Amino acid sequence: MDKNMLQGLDGLPEEDQRRMAAVIDQLQVRDSMRMYNSVVERCFNDCVDNFTRKSLQKQEETCVMRCAEKFLKHSMRVGLRFAELNNLAATPDQSS
Repeated sequence: MDKNMLQGLDGLPEEDQRRMAAVIDQLQVRDSMRMYNSVVERCFNDCVDNFTRKSLQKQEETCVMRCAEKFLKHSMRVGLRFAELNNLAATPDQSS
């Protein structure tokens, strides 16, 4: 977990800080699982349309791989952009 998330909790007793850290960890795991399930469902629905075989056909497999790769690249880009904006917001304005 990112320690910056707990900066506002400095005034709390250590036990409360640990509890909050555990809650934040649980929320992050839950959100990660939701995101994973979402991408699996979306890529499956978009790519798999033939249920006559046990395994994916080549074009279905390729589609699933592209779908997942596109999602991961998009997620990384969004994360980087949020980090950039967060850094800009945390940096005091130099022009004042």
